[in-house]
Parts: sequence; structure tokens; C-alpha cells
Amino acid sequence: MTTLPTGFEDLAALAAQWARPTERARSEIRWIASAKDFAAFYDAFMPRLPQVLDYLAGGELGAMDEAAQNLFALAAAFAEASPHHELYGGSAEVPHSFAARRFVPGHGDQPSDGAWR
Repeated sequence: MTTLPTGFEDLAALAAQWARPTERARSEIRWIASAKDFAAFYDAFMPRLPQVLDYLAGGELGAMDEAAQNLFALAAAFAEASPHHELYGGSAEVPHSFAARRFVPGHGDQPSDGAWR
């Protein structure tokens, strides 16, 4: 089970499925997700988004404990996955675009160290 900060236990199942420490790992989850997966994630997480952002705003990325890092990874996964629900009709692919697997970010296999470059 993925540990989350107190008060966010209801998001643990989502974190177990979606939260990954790197962009590349989160992309791999997104590439195999179905429209049903995107809708379920969106519907469960969106109402909690204000509380998640408030919690994360109170900390420093490089100094987060494991639970907060997991919540951050879940929020990042939501930011990356929500367009698939909102704009792309639940498709794991981006319409009228190149194949997402061709895009390999140079930092995509590294967890963020808090230093935005």
C-alpha cells in the first residue's frame, strides 16, 4: 500500500495505481490506461484537488517525507492524466499527435530533487 499523509487515506488506492516517482513511470501507467481508468481517477481525485494542493503548498519539494512525496506523485499523475479524460475522450493517445512513446524526456527517469531547471 502506498503511504499518504494523514487525511488522504481515501486516495491510497489511486496512489497505488497511479503514483510513480518519475515522469517516465507515470507515462507508462497512462499509456495502458482505459477511458474507464481515466474517468475513475478524475472523478475520485478532482474533488480532493484543492486539499491536495493546499497540503503540498505547505512544504518544500526537496524536503518532503515519503508520504508527501507519494501525494506529490499522485498530483503529478493527475495533472498528466486529466487531459485524457477532459480533452481526449478517454484515449491514452493524444489525437492528431505523434506517438507518446516516442517522446523520451531527458529527465523522465529521475525523481525531482526539488531544483527546477
